[in-house]
Amino acid sequence: MEEKEISKKNLVSVFIPVFNEEKNIAELFEKINSAAENDKSNEYELIVVDDGSVDGTADEIKNHAEKYGFVRVFTHRKNCGLTEAMRTGFTECRGDYIIFLPGDLESDPEEDIPLLLKPLTEGYDLVTGWRQGRNDGKLLASGIYNAVSRRLFNVKVHDMNWIKGFRRHVIEDIELRSDWHRFIVMMAADKGYKITEVKTGWNPRKYGKSKFGLMRFPISMVDVLVVKFNIVFGKKPMQFFSLLGAIMTVSGILGLLYLAVYYFITQTQIRPLFTLFTTMIIAGIQLFVTGFIAELVVGLRSDLENLKNKMDKKKDDGK
Repeated sequence: MEEKEISKKNLVSVFIPVFNEEKNIAELFEKINSAAENDKSNEYELIVVDDGSVDGTADEIKNHAEKYGFVRVFTHRKNCGLTEAMRTGFTECRGDYIIFLPGDLESDPEEDIPLLLKPLTEGYDLVTGWRQGRNDGKLLASGIYNAVSRRLFNVKVHDMNWIKGFRRHVIEDIELRSDWHRFIVMMAADKGYKITEVKTGWNPRKYGKSKFGLMRFPISMVDVLVVKFNIVFGKKPMQFFSLLGAIMTVSGILGLLYLAVYYFITQTQIRPLFTLFTTMIIAGIQLFVTGFIAELVVGLRSDLENLKNKMDKKKDDGK
C-alpha cells in the first residue's frame, strides 16, 4: 500500500548551478533538505552543477552529497558560464517540476521552493520569483531591463532573471544559446506557455561575491534586441530581408532616374550620388539573396526539429 502512494508522488528537481560558493554549500543543502522533508506530497532530487569552481566548493559538495541521498552532482572542468551550466543541469533533471535557484542563498530555498511549486501544481507552465526588498545596487539597471523586456515581449512579470519554476515540457521545448539564459521567460511566452509570478524575499549575500557586474547591463540590452529579432523574424527571415532589400533597391533605382533626368537638363553629373544609389541597388539585391538563403536554413532547421520530434515519439512509444 505504501509503495502505491509513493509511486503517485511527483518528482521535483531542484537545480542549482554554483561557482565558488564554498561557504554557502552547507546551509544551502540543509535548507533544500528541510524543504523536501516538509513536503509530503512530492519526492525530490537535487541537481548541482559545479561550473569550474576553483575554491573548496567541489569538496563541500561531495561531503554534503554523501550526507543527503537525493543529490546528483555534475562538474565542469572550467567555468563555462550560467547558460552552459543550465544546459547541463536541465538535461539531467528527471522531475515533473523543475525549480531553478541560485547557489548564493540570496534566495531562501526553504521558503521559495513551496512558493514556486504551488502555481505549477495549479496548472501554470512557468513561474518566476519577484524579489521584494532587493538592495544590491543593481535595482535601477534591473528595472530598466525588465521594463524594456515587458514592453518588447508583452510579458507581464516584473523580475525575469530571478528564481524560476518550470513544468518539464517547457525546458524540453526551449533552446538555450550562449548567454540566452536571461531570455527563458520571453521565449516561453512566445511559445504560448502559461506564465505567472510570485513575490519572494531577497537576502544579502553572507559569503562570496556576485558573479554579475553592472557591465552585464549593456550586453543584456543588445541581447534583448537580438532575441526580439529572432522571435519576430527567425521563422520567416524573408519578411525582414525582402522588405529592407525592396526599399533599398527601389530607392536606388529612383535615385538613378533622378540623376539621369538631372543630367539631360543640366549636362552635369553628380558622381557621389551616383555611387550611393548604385551601392543601394547592389545592397538591396544582396539582402534579397540573404533572405532567400536564410529561408532555406530555417526550412532545414524545421525539418530537423520535426525529425527529432518523430524520433522522440517513437522512443517514448517503445518504452
